[in-house]
Amino acid sequence: MTVHAQQAVATITPPYYAVIFSSVRTDVDDSGYAEMAQRMEQLAREQPGFLKIESVRDENGLGITISYWKTLEAISAWRQHAEHRVAQERGKSTWYQSFELQICRVERAATFHRPD
Repeated sequence: MTVHAQQAVATITPPYYAVIFSSVRTDVDDSGYAEMAQRMEQLAREQPGFLKIESVRDENGLGITISYWKTLEAISAWRQHAEHRVAQERGKSTWYQSFELQICRVERAATFHRPD
């Protein structure tokens, strides 16, 4: 399983929004996928209202990416970003067998860190 997660520097104070993107990859071995995923993460980090991102993918192609945002407006703006729209279309035409997107409002959150 490939895991990529941004280490939390500080706890995000609710309320905020989580965009949960679950996907199953196609069998298409397109080297452009990794580059596009990296570019989308970099670009998302530059967007107003972006908070953080976490992502995992298993050996069978199932992936879950959760991005966190301050507002629904920030999520909407990200969804409409021109480069992100290109990635969305490429995902539908080439990279994904299926996907599901959920947007959730986080009302409460807790963290735990084991002491060193």
